[in-house]
Amino acid sequence: MYEVVFDPRAVDFLEKAEKVTAKRIWDKIMSTKSNPHRYFERLTGRTDYRLRIGDHRVIADILEQEKRIQITLIDHRKKIYR
Repeated sequence: MYEVVFDPRAVDFLEKAEKVTAKRIWDKIMSTKSNPHRYFERLTGRTDYRLRIGDHRVIADILEQEKRIQITLIDHRKKIYR
């Protein structure tokens, strides 16, 4: 099982989002703890990964040595890659 750690920016997004949206994103992130490589895709030309949840994207680093998923950013798909 991987540990999930949230960056303050990701926590801010979840706090400001609608409750239904935040719960959907939270549940999906928590469901990836057992096997994150099944759900996350590596971003081209980068070291981090993305998780697609409807119109939202979660950007994360998967640290194999520490068994940790570091959630760095959550946002709408139009804004996430800027």
